[in-house]
Amino acid sequence: MSRQARLDAPGVLHHVIIRGIERRNIFKADEDRDDLIERLSLLLPEIRISCYAWSIMSNHAHFLFRTGDIPLSVLMRRLLTGYVVGFNRRHKRFGHLFQNRYKSFICQEDIYLKELVRYIHLNPLRAKIVSSIAELNAYQYSGHSVLMAGHKNSWQDAEYVLSVFGKTVRSARKQYLAYVESALKQGRRPELVGGGLIRSLGGWGEFTKSRGRSGQLKGDQRILGESEFVSDILAEADEKFERGYELKRRGYDLKTIEDRVCKIFDIDSEQLFQGSRQQAVADARGLFCYWAVRELGYSATHIAGKLKRTVAGVVYAMRRGESLAKQQGFKLLK
Repeated sequence: MSRQARLDAPGVLHHVIIRGIERRNIFKADEDRDDLIERLSLLLPEIRISCYAWSIMSNHAHFLFRTGDIPLSVLMRRLLTGYVVGFNRRHKRFGHLFQNRYKSFICQEDIYLKELVRYIHLNPLRAKIVSSIAELNAYQYSGHSVLMAGHKNSWQDAEYVLSVFGKTVRSARKQYLAYVESALKQGRRPELVGGGLIRSLGGWGEFTKSRGRSGQLKGDQRILGESEFVSDILAEADEKFERGYELKRRGYDLKTIEDRVCKIFDIDSEQLFQGSRQQAVADARGLFCYWAVRELGYSATHIAGKLKRTVAGVVYAMRRGESLAKQQGFKLLK
């Protein structure tokens, strides 16, 4: 069976899980954890993705991200590829490190934000890395300590999370801690990982009963939310897929985009693929990157290879191209 495509949309929450291959440790020492944190501190501001919760164990890690205009896949590709290279070098090993693809689940914010922040931040306690809530308050490899002012972390949006719990920082921390402590006896929460409509029906038991009823249920293991939310996310994904399919059906490819942007900015193809910083060339390159990645679905890595630029350079160019497309009304599909 073919694996399902990633789902994404600007502004949505993603619960992301990375695991070691065969459940092996992917963090053998604090040096490894520090390396991942350093990479996040550089990538998150650049790609404009917010982080609300995170925790690092030995063989896996959890994150709660909100994406912006740049897809989550761009962050995860750069984060994990760089981490594997560094990990293998430090530990003198070769080969794969992570178990298949990272897992990501789109989450309905108004229902699950607080639940997921708590669930993710309690992981070190459940895994017995720390033995008490007091130790968790000071554990430097979880976002909980940042919310509790045990550590500072510029790339974690603690202010937004605390605003959900109270109007002042002091009252918010108090309410947040009480909320976390109320779940100390809870074990693993499989119901917080994907499943579409299942939770809104009252759990797996009710879902099983409802399968015999008339009518079709809207559900998807990649989404955590109620029926309307699931439907909206899937509809947006379908629209994006249909648009990409229609473009390719009409024969649109990289050469088509190349010709279009060169005509718009009155440059030739040779200029487009050179490193010129002239405004017209830079604008054309930005629009080329934006249409290639967002409209035709090419990866930023593929386009970086074609343009002989870094992935970061392509991401930057995409932002420029998106802004131009909106301001000037440029459209690939007429």
